[in-house]
Amino acid sequence: MKQLIFVLCAGPLFAQSSTAPKTQGVPEEWDVRTLLQNLKTQAQRLKPILDQIQPETWVSKGAPEQYVTQWKTSETDLGYLLQLTDTLSKQPDRLPLALDTYFRLQSMDVMLGSLLEGIRKYQNPAVAELVQGVMNENSGNRDRLRQYLSELATEKEQEFQIADREAQRCRGTLMRETPSTTRKTK
Repeated sequence: MKQLIFVLCAGPLFAQSSTAPKTQGVPEEWDVRTLLQNLKTQAQRLKPILDQIQPETWVSKGAPEQYVTQWKTSETDLGYLLQLTDTLSKQPDRLPLALDTYFRLQSMDVMLGSLLEGIRKYQNPAVAELVQGVMNENSGNRDRLRQYLSELATEKEQEFQIADREAQRCRGTLMRETPSTTRKTK
């Protein structure tokens, strides 16, 4: 009997989750994949520029050693960001992946922002402007990713609330089942 009640309770939940229309604000998967591809393309433009930066030579000019660390971290963050965009593109509805991608992008922007000062002072202001330009061009993608994160989190919260209501309803149905009903079915 409990299995029948579970099927009766869970049935509407599965039907709601599979047939429920997407939240109006959440973009379709193909749109998210396009966003991620644009983000990745822009980020890839940083690689050859970062390869030109030589913070080890700045140290002899009086630059702090931290610039070397920031440069290496920026290159590592860029690699991780490119991997994350590929992974998220395969599963765009995964909130943890979307968060990781966004936070990696933010981390990279902060690190590059700090590194820009060293590039301007110890290497070449034109290269710093080039890095800044690529970062600015990708700001629209970053903002769209942030908006998507917000919409995806809202959708996931709504799905959780529906699942929780259904679970509570099913628990109530099971609790109302009398012990005599259970004995009769056995």
